[in-house]
Amino acid sequence: MLTDTQILECAKDLYEAELSGIWTEPISNRYEHAEIEDAYAIAIKVCELKLAAGRTVKGHKVGLTSKAMRTLTGASEPDYGFMFDNWFVPEGSRVSRSKMNRPLVEVELAFVLKAPLRGPSVNAADVIRATDFVLPALEIVDSRYNGRGKKMLVDSISDAAACGLVVLGGRPVRLTDIDVRRVSASLLINGDTMESGSAQAVMGNPINAVAWLANKLHEFGVSMEPGNVILSGSFIKAIPFEAGDSIVALFDQLGEVTLMVGD
Repeated sequence: MLTDTQILECAKDLYEAELSGIWTEPISNRYEHAEIEDAYAIAIKVCELKLAAGRTVKGHKVGLTSKAMRTLTGASEPDYGFMFDNWFVPEGSRVSRSKMNRPLVEVELAFVLKAPLRGPSVNAADVIRATDFVLPALEIVDSRYNGRGKKMLVDSISDAAACGLVVLGGRPVRLTDIDVRRVSASLLINGDTMESGSAQAVMGNPINAVAWLANKLHEFGVSMEPGNVILSGSFIKAIPFEAGDSIVALFDQLGEVTLMVGD
C-alpha cells in the first residue's frame, strides 16, 4: 500500500499533467507495489483537487466491461472513473488532436439519471427506475501518462479509467421504449467502417454495468446523482485516430454522433 504522501504526490502529478500537457510517469512504474486500493485512492484525490479548483463532477464511467479487456489488464471486474464538466464536447464540434496524448475512440450508451442511484444492492430494476433517458455517445479514451506502465489496471483506475473526452448525441430515448440490449452501432472514420457491435456485449446488458457501478461507488462513499451522465462501457474495440479525421458513430435506433479532429 502507498502512503498518504505518495497518493497525494501521484494525484498532483496526474492533475498537473492534464493542465500542462506534459505527461507524467505511470503510477505502476514509479511504485511497483501499488495495488488497486491505491489506484482508487489516487483517483479520488485527483477528484478532490479538481473540485477545489472549480471543476464539477458531471458523471461517471464504467471501463473494462468486456471480458477481453479484463483479461488484457488482469482485472477481475470493471473499473470506474469520475467525469468532469470540461470533458464534455458538443457533437459535431472540432477538437484539437494536439491537446490529446494517445487517444482512441469508443461507442457507448450514456444513461442520464433523474433520481439518485446509491448502493449497496442496486439491481437492474433500480437502474431502470432512476434513469431519465439514454443517449448515444462517443468516448475519447486517453491518458495523462508518458508511456505504458507495468500494471495497466492500476494506471487506468488512477487516471479516471482513461477517460479523455465525452461526446453526447442529441436523440434521447426512454429505456421503456427500446430493448437496450439490442441497440447496435458502427464506428466510421473518414467514411470507412472500422468496427460494429451490440450493446449486449457490455456485461450482457449495459443496465448491469450501471448497477455494478452504483454498488462499486458505494464502497468509496460516492453516489450517482440526478442529472449525472453514466457511460456504461464500450461495445466495440477502441480505435485510434489522427488529426484531420472525421469520426461518426451510427446507431441503429438512436441516430448518429459526430466529431471532427483538428490539428
